[in-house]
Amino acid sequence: MANYDYDIGIIGGGAAGLTVASGAAQLGAKTLLIEKEPALGGDCLHYGCVPSKTLIRSAHVYHEMKHADRFGLPKVDLPPVDFTHIARRIQDVIAVIQKHDSEERFCKLGAKVAFGTVFFKNDHTVDLDGRAITAKTWVIATGSSAAAPPIPGLKEIDYITNREIFSLDQLPGSMIVLGAGPIGIEMAQAFNRLGASVTVVDQATQILGKEDPDMAEAVQAVMESEGVKFYLGAAVDRAFAAGEKKSVALKLGDGASVVLTADAVLVALGRSINVEDLWLDAAGVAFDRTGITVDARLRTNRKHIFAAGDVSGGYQFTHAAGYEGGIVISNAVFHLPRKVDYTWMPWCTYTDPELASIGLNERAAKDAGLDYSVWTEAFQDNDRGLAEGQTEGRIKLILDKKEKPLGVQILGPRAGDLIAEWVAALNGGVKLSTMASAIHPYPTLGEISKRVTGSVFSPKIFSEKVQKGLKFFFNLKGRACTPEVCEDKSLMSEG
Repeated sequence: MANYDYDIGIIGGGAAGLTVASGAAQLGAKTLLIEKEPALGGDCLHYGCVPSKTLIRSAHVYHEMKHADRFGLPKVDLPPVDFTHIARRIQDVIAVIQKHDSEERFCKLGAKVAFGTVFFKNDHTVDLDGRAITAKTWVIATGSSAAAPPIPGLKEIDYITNREIFSLDQLPGSMIVLGAGPIGIEMAQAFNRLGASVTVVDQATQILGKEDPDMAEAVQAVMESEGVKFYLGAAVDRAFAAGEKKSVALKLGDGASVVLTADAVLVALGRSINVEDLWLDAAGVAFDRTGITVDARLRTNRKHIFAAGDVSGGYQFTHAAGYEGGIVISNAVFHLPRKVDYTWMPWCTYTDPELASIGLNERAAKDAGLDYSVWTEAFQDNDRGLAEGQTEGRIKLILDKKEKPLGVQILGPRAGDLIAEWVAALNGGVKLSTMASAIHPYPTLGEISKRVTGSVFSPKIFSEKVQKGLKFFFNLKGRACTPEVCEDKSLMSEG
């Protein structure tokens, strides 16, 4: 048996890599975690989830202050935003979380952390800054980066991505966002609320292309009401400098041409997997531009090499990466053949209102050829939503022909938190009748889940058949008032 330096080696210190390193080390495996950046945490902590949600919160507060009169408060004349203060706050939040992802913490757990450039020499050996290191099992968790599409002139205009946007020296007066996916849409709304003039461009005819059109269109309507402009169904022809500003030439769907000019151009046109310079061919690991090829146990074609997180080409969410890290631990450390199951994978786009999903949406159910029904409840009928002035959106419950849940979408205030009830219910196999009869505190936004499940049963419980049965067995006398009686009384009072 070969004598390897480590039981398990992990390349990449993001969500997936940290999960594997923490679990493997605490289970007694001699563990090495390698990260090319100067700090652990990955894209999520430094350039993604954490800074974006911190920025979004600042933008939300500023937006609410500007519209204080909506809540019966004095109208406030606010000074312009100093973006350096927001950038500083973002770094402060990152610094606090960084303590949980520090080299010292992982050393205490038993994992060795090494920083540097790494590439495979063979399927058990890597080169780390000139040193050969071997491991019995390797895990590739190198994540993804913002893709740079081959748009003529783009490289010459000094565009920004998610890596630069959270540390800008000042708030751009205007911004063009290329891409109407979650990153582009979240940043477009946030920077618009902070005072930038924002235009979103995408070749697709719908923003948030994976979502149901009605839900995505509702998000777009809110953003348009706040001043964000959209060019959808538009192809980017070229980019070029216009003095100190940047310009983007578009070809519209009707054949017309438009040139947009702004202080900044944010590129949010998808992600590319981080495999460059890893020399995966030397390890014999199969991959393509969409990701490293893995089976349901997250093993590559080299069964002792695993891949997890964005680099494996699946769901590009931090929580998905963490989940996949757990699957790797089961297979690589416990040697239990545990497989991934994404049936109830939740996600959320943190616009205002938020758009959260779990399971199949209506579009996916239709594409799958399923027989389904849709049940909805609007936030404008939710008392807490009315009290807080947040009435945009609704919940959509998708049921199969046997009235079992296929999925849930929530467009509304704190939808990312509200979907958690469905995460627990769907993963736990909780019956809809149980959810409909559960007691929720009043008034809360969470009541909307109880209301929509209740609407499934109401037609059955209060049907004419049930009324006739109760009348027969218990001699009930029927209605005490009818619409006609109410109308007659109204006419009499008017007379």
